[in-house]
Amino acid sequence: MTELTISVPPALKQWIDERVAQGLYADANDFVRALLRRDQEQAAEDDAWLKAMIDEGLASKVLDQEPEAVLDAIIAEDPDLA
Repeated sequence: MTELTISVPPALKQWIDERVAQGLYADANDFVRALLRRDQEQAAEDDAWLKAMIDEGLASKVLDQEPEAVLDAIIAEDPDLA
């Protein structure tokens, strides 16, 4: 396993110590590894979502309306967006 040394401010060190003390993680290293794994998973989910949106956009038809008209129609459907 490769070693990595990081510096954190006291408030973050205290947060890490509290999480470890709660028994959620074996030690600070375990906590940081868990955060990194979650970040990797989230990045993969974000990539998949973006790819799906691109694919959806490419598969959709071209609208005859101007973009402003499309936005106005969307806003008219949901007044909370206005």
